[in-house]
Formats: sequence, structure tokens, C-alpha cells
Amino acid sequence: MLRVFLCLTILPNNRYGSRMPLFEDWCDNDEEEDDKKRLWKLTEKEDGREAIAESLAETVRSHYDALERIAEDVEELGYEDASAILRERLPRGKKARSGDLGEILASELTEEELGFSVPVRRMRFKDGREVALRGDDFIGIRYNEATDRLRLLKGESKSRRTLGKATIESARTALDRDDGRCTPASLLFVADRMMERGGSDEVLGKVIRREVARHALPPSRIDHVMFTMSGNGAPQALVTDYEGLDQTRRQLVVNLHIEDHQDFITEVYEQAGDIGDD
Repeated sequence: MLRVFLCLTILPNNRYGSRMPLFEDWCDNDEEEDDKKRLWKLTEKEDGREAIAESLAETVRSHYDALERIAEDVEELGYEDASAILRERLPRGKKARSGDLGEILASELTEEELGFSVPVRRMRFKDGREVALRGDDFIGIRYNEATDRLRLLKGESKSRRTLGKATIESARTALDRDDGRCTPASLLFVADRMMERGGSDEVLGKVIRREVARHALPPSRIDHVMFTMSGNGAPQALVTDYEGLDQTRRQLVVNLHIEDHQDFITEVYEQAGDIGDD
């Protein structure tokens, strides 16, 4: 069973509906731990994929459009037309689907298991469904309003049929960039979206903008997560990367082994695009 990586404190408001747990029912975890760093090797349970298929499809939809808006489309236009609208948002190419799904699952793992919120669903802001978004792949946030204490998580995700050393090194380079801090442009993107919502999210948006200006957070309050999904499981290069990490900050290295990697991705997007009437 997966275990919580960090203790939960105060999270920004989640505007994406009720949580739809995935990983506890889906995966077993072979975990290694050394003080501040962890290595998780996730493998699918027997019948685990079947158990979370419906939730996974809905989760993928929620990263491309608000579930409330999809429901409104169904009510006003019917299931067929609502599905047609949704499919116009979903990528069709193998590369785009693979990259997007890796980022989606990494964001869900961050919220479900690590005690952070990922307050912005980046896929909703793509200007082309096959286009890869720039910046940090996912940013997690925890904020204790009573103590004005902010903690950030900087994440990189990689999805490959065969995961190799070059891809792992590329992800590590991205995590280490900017002295290991979340890139300013990525943080400002999150802050701007939160300020647009108003209320407590606007307050937190201002806190994030302040961090961009001051670079006040020490490395001990900026965690790193490398999330990989691959058909070949965790290669030795990933283990070597984990073993080489220092104890400056909390770090998590994850591999989700999906043996039929490409078929799985195709299946997920076909199910996500078919809203159905059942």
C-alpha cells in the first residue's frame, strides 16, 4: 500500500470536484527509503486496472475540462454532442497522449499520496491539443495560513514505452534547473490562475507571487518528484539516479510500470472521450 510522503496541512481550495482515488486500488508499491529520499516502484495489481477504469477516464476528462461543464453539455446537447466537444480537446497523437497522461497521473499521485494540491489543471490551457506545454510539468502547493508557511513541490514527468538513461537525466536536469526552484514563469502561471478565481485562492496567488519576487523558500521547503511511466519498468538508471540524490531536500522518484504501455494509453483516451449514457 502507498504511504503518505508528507504530512497534510492546509491546502488551497480544490475546484475540481470530489477526489477520485486511483493508486491505492490500482497499484502495489515496492518502496525504498533513505532519510529524505524515496524510490517507489509501482506495479498494477491483479484486476487493478479494471477497478479504476471508470475513475481514471473521469479523471482524464477533468484535466481537459471542468466536469461541471461537461455535465452541462450533456444536459443541453446530449451525450453524443457532449462527447464530440470533449474529443476536440483530447490529443490524438501517440506522443502527445503519452506525455499528457504521464503529467495527469503525476498530478493525481501528488494529490492522492503526497499531501499537496496541484491547483491548476494545465491541460485546460493548451492552445493546441498536440502541443506540449512549457515550464514545470506539475507544481504542488501546501500553505499554512495561520503561520504564513508555504511549501512547494516541483515535479517532472516522463512517459516512455522504453525508459532509458537519457530520459532520466533530462528529467533530473529540469528538476535541478533554477537552483532546484520552481521556474518563475510556471509559478506565475499558477498564481495568475488562482487570482482569477478570487476568494482564498486569490490570497494564495499573492503568496506565490511574493515567493517569485523574493526567492525566500529554502531548498528544504521545495520538494522534488520525478514521475516516470514506462513499459520496461524501473531501469537501473532510475535506481542510480535515486541513489545519487543528496539530502538537501525531500525527493521522490517514481516508476509506474505499465507493460502494455502504448495500448494502455490508447485505451484510456478512448474511454475518456466516450462519455456514454450509462
